[in-house]
Amino acid sequence: MSRNNETEFQQIIIGCRTRNRRSQNSLYRLFYPYGMSVCIRYLKSESEAISVLNDGFLKVFRNIRKYDPQQPFKPWFRKIVVNTAINHLKKKKKLKIEVAMEEAKNIPDKDDILSRIHYQDLVAMVQSLSTAYRTVFNMYVIDGFKHEEIANHLGISVSTSKSNLTRARASLRELIAKKLDNPYA
Repeated sequence: MSRNNETEFQQIIIGCRTRNRRSQNSLYRLFYPYGMSVCIRYLKSESEAISVLNDGFLKVFRNIRKYDPQQPFKPWFRKIVVNTAINHLKKKKKLKIEVAMEEAKNIPDKDDILSRIHYQDLVAMVQSLSTAYRTVFNMYVIDGFKHEEIANHLGISVSTSKSNLTRARASLRELIAKKLDNPYA
């Protein structure tokens, strides 16, 4: 961020701390695309992602005083949005224990072929996973949570988290292989 943009951003944060609607609107417009990219990975539909993102922004505005301006804003914002998405999934009771670890042991690990897939196709493939697989995959692969943290957040065992990740990866491999066999499908 340039010095000018940094000063403007700090003014937006100060405005949000005083509950200034114009500042809140500015922050919303600045971070809506990023927040949406986070939410859409966790949720099946765009309308559900929008709703969760709006809930996330409400939490941001309510807790903006807890934000340390000496730290980058984006990771703080991301954490709130991810937790809001996870809490939404829990509330909806969509998160189910999918498979035991023993069942997932026999899934082979193959080479990474993601470089041959378009981003939109990959996002669609991740969205097509079951809620449990998609959530664990996003938390582990994209957001960098450890299995112990995932288990804590989702109320599942560590072995279930590992199993769901293994199954999610296997499902994605199958979807990618199908896409590569028929790239126009």
